[in-house]
Amino acid sequence: MKQVLLLICVLMLTACSSVGQSLAELTGLSFLHDRRDSAAITLDERIEDTAILELYGLDQIKDKSHFNITSYNGKVLVTGEAKTEDIREIIIANVRIISGVKLVHNEMIVGPISSLQSRSEDSLLTIKVKDALAEIKDKPGFDATRVKVITENNVVFLMGLVHEEEGLAAAKAVQQVAGVRKIVTVFEYIDFSNEN
Repeated sequence: MKQVLLLICVLMLTACSSVGQSLAELTGLSFLHDRRDSAAITLDERIEDTAILELYGLDQIKDKSHFNITSYNGKVLVTGEAKTEDIREIIIANVRIISGVKLVHNEMIVGPISSLQSRSEDSLLTIKVKDALAEIKDKPGFDATRVKVITENNVVFLMGLVHEEEGLAAAKAVQQVAGVRKIVTVFEYIDFSNEN
C-alpha cells in the first residue's frame, strides 16, 4: 500500500513540477524547441515503441529484466537491470536490429531487478535534475527541454543535441543535485553552424 501511495505522489509531483515541459509535449510545442527535425522525432518514437513491443514479447526475458529504451536522433540508450549477462545480450541484440537505430548505448547492469520504490525515487530525482537544468541562465540560447533526462538507480543519463558548452553546463548543474550517484553524458555534440 505504501508503494502505491508513493507512486501516486511521484506522479502528482511530476505533473506539477514539469508542467511547462509537459504542456509543450502534449500540445506539440516541443517541436519548436527540439533541434531534431520532425522526421527524426517520429523515428525516435517509433524505435522506442518497436523495442518495447518486441522485448515484452520475448518469453526468455519476462520477469528476468527491467529495461528502459530511450531513443534520441537514432541513438538508443538502454538502461535497467537483467538477471544474467545472457538476458542483457538478448535485449541489446534485439534493440540493435531495429530499423533506424544508429548506435546503442548499453547501460544495463547485470543484477537484481529494481524495486518500485527505487524507481519512484529515480522519478523524483529526475524532477530535481530537470528543475536544476531549468535554472541554467548563464548560457545564451540554452533550453533545458533539449536535454533528455533518464535516471536509473540514482545514475543520471543526459541525452540530446547540444553544443559542447551546453553539455558541460548541464553536467555541472546536475552535479549540484543531492542524491545523484553518477552522471553519464550521452550527448550528441553539434557546432553552431549546424544549428537548425
